[in-house]
Amino acid sequence: MILYAEVECMLYEGNSLKAKRSVLKRVMNKLRQSFNVSVTELEFHDLWQRTKLGIVIISTDYVHAEKVIQQALHTIDSFSELERTITNIERL
Repeated sequence: MILYAEVECMLYEGNSLKAKRSVLKRVMNKLRQSFNVSVTELEFHDLWQRTKLGIVIISTDYVHAEKVIQQALHTIDSFSELERTITNIERL
C-alpha cells in the first residue's frame, strides 16, 4: 500500500529563496524524523512565496498509512511560517 500526498503551501514570512529553503528544510526534516516518510519539494523551486511538497508512505495497512499522512499534514499546519492551501491524497 502506497499513500501519496501533494501539498501546496504559501510562505508569507521571509523574502528570499534562502529563507524559503530554511523553512522547508525544517519542515521536511521534522516530517522525516517524526513519521518516517519520504518528502521532497516538487514544484515552484524558484518562487519564494510558494511550494509544493510530495509526501509518500509505504505500509501494509491502509488505516496506518492514512493516520501517518494526516499526522504529517497536522505537523505542516503547526508551522506558522507557512499555510497549507491545496492538498491531494492518492492511494497507489
